[in-house]
Amino acid sequence: MTDQSNGKTEGMPPLARLLSGIDKPRNVARLFYLLLAVCVALGLADLFYSKHGYFAVEEFPAIYGLFGFVVYAAVIFLAKGLRLIIKRPEDYYEPFAIDTEDERAAGSAPEATGGKPNA
Repeated sequence: MTDQSNGKTEGMPPLARLLSGIDKPRNVARLFYLLLAVCVALGLADLFYSKHGYFAVEEFPAIYGLFGFVVYAAVIFLAKGLRLIIKRPEDYYEPFAIDTEDERAAGSAPEATGGKPNA
């Protein structure tokens, strides 16, 4: 469609044109620091209003951000542990696959018909 390596963006949709430079290393670093600044600003803004939480823990500053981070990290580690339990070998379904290279595993025997396809 377009040659992005030369910086040409004609013919691209508007959103693609807007986001086409995000993957450059300089812009990735800028985006990281922008998101970091937004997180810090929101954490600091949490200090300047009164909260009326139902539980005492809700009164701590930035508790929802910290809770979200801890739960997100816990989900990642639990998923890694669950993967060890339910992981299957790469060729687990191979004997039953219909797209396997060996036709006999798919249920047909070409040598039984003299090499001719089943009609």
